[in-house]
Amino acid sequence: MDQRFIDLYDAYTHGAIERRAFFDRLAQVAGGVTAASALFAALRNEYAVAETVAEDDPRLVVETVAYGGAGSSGYLVRTKDGGKRGAVIVIHENRGLNAHIKDVTRRVALDGYLALGVDLLAVSGGTPADEDQAREAIGKLDAADTLVKLKAAVVYLAAHELGNGRVGAVGFCWGGGTVNRLAAAGAGLHAGVAYYGRTLPPAEVPQLAAPLLLHYAGKDERINATIPEFEQALKAAGKAYELHVYDGVNHAFNNDTSAARYDEAAAKLAWGRTLEFFKKHLAR
Repeated sequence: MDQRFIDLYDAYTHGAIERRAFFDRLAQVAGGVTAASALFAALRNEYAVAETVAEDDPRLVVETVAYGGAGSSGYLVRTKDGGKRGAVIVIHENRGLNAHIKDVTRRVALDGYLALGVDLLAVSGGTPADEDQAREAIGKLDAADTLVKLKAAVVYLAAHELGNGRVGAVGFCWGGGTVNRLAAAGAGLHAGVAYYGRTLPPAEVPQLAAPLLLHYAGKDERINATIPEFEQALKAAGKAYELHVYDGVNHAFNNDTSAARYDEAAAKLAWGRTLEFFKKHLAR
């Protein structure tokens, strides 16, 4: 896949250009409308291949739960075996709680955690099937209200009868940036893992109260431009963090429903590091 096409799609999905302008520019570089339509289909996530852990997996208990008042709901998954365990909030991309994020939540649960895939679009009726509608709805969310809902999720999981009181969070893209904000929001988080998420402004870094594991894609110029300033602030404030840049891969390299951007080697390496990080900080 030509990197120009991926960069254009990334700009479109993150609101840098409108849909019409995206298609016009894609047609120009691809050589026509027909080619652009084919490329768009190839660039989009294919949720039909999202399921690596079946929702009816006999090892799992899956339920939809409400927490923290009106407009807060999530996809709670755990294994059937007894015992208390650490909890992990899974925060979606700017496409909402879709099939891929639900699958990631099931993966987290199978690794021994009480996993909650939050639907931050529940306040507007839940995640729509259409990606464009989901992105538009994400853009309308109130940032302060979103943090309130995530803090409520931390409280809910910390007090859960099957939890050990320790709560982490992992997020992807928009969700990765949200993990960073949650870790600096006095939420009582014990560990945060951000995949190619927007960095915190340096002035907010001293407020961080949880160790961070930060995964970035080598080709992700939009996000990576802010890493040096972020890391300088982390060091100056004496914050606990791990930072990894995966050379030669694109933003969303962990999303295995995106054939154009998924990178198996980087995704496996990052996921292994994520599980080790949670094991270190969420065990009791």
